[in-house]
Amino acid sequence: MRVREYQVWLQAYDEARGWDKISPSHSFLHLIEEIGEISREVGYLEGYRDADDDGEARARLAGELADAATFLYKLAYQCGVDLEDALKANMSKAENRFSVDFGRIDTERYLARQAENLARIQEKDQS
Repeated sequence: MRVREYQVWLQAYDEARGWDKISPSHSFLHLIEEIGEISREVGYLEGYRDADDDGEARARLAGELADAATFLYKLAYQCGVDLEDALKANMSKAENRFSVDFGRIDTERYLARQAENLARIQEKDQS
């Protein structure tokens, strides 16, 4: 399925139910709500929270990601944005902005800093 196909389907789906009349600001509120639910599921997968089962947590995460994407697509059509065109433009922007070398160096810096922070926290806990 193409991005544009989903966006067109969603708009027709919403129009048939009258949901296209919901204001963009409320669609955004729903999107933020879904992002919070994604956060909860990521916490389960990373072990921040005790997950009952990784497979179930991953399935719940998939559902929450899809819910958030739906509201993102809805917000895009409500504001007259063709998300497929926007994503294509963003791909070009990203390729021009961040070289592979920059990305690898930046990731090494980030991971080293995470290791330093974890070591500092563990050292603090032992004292």
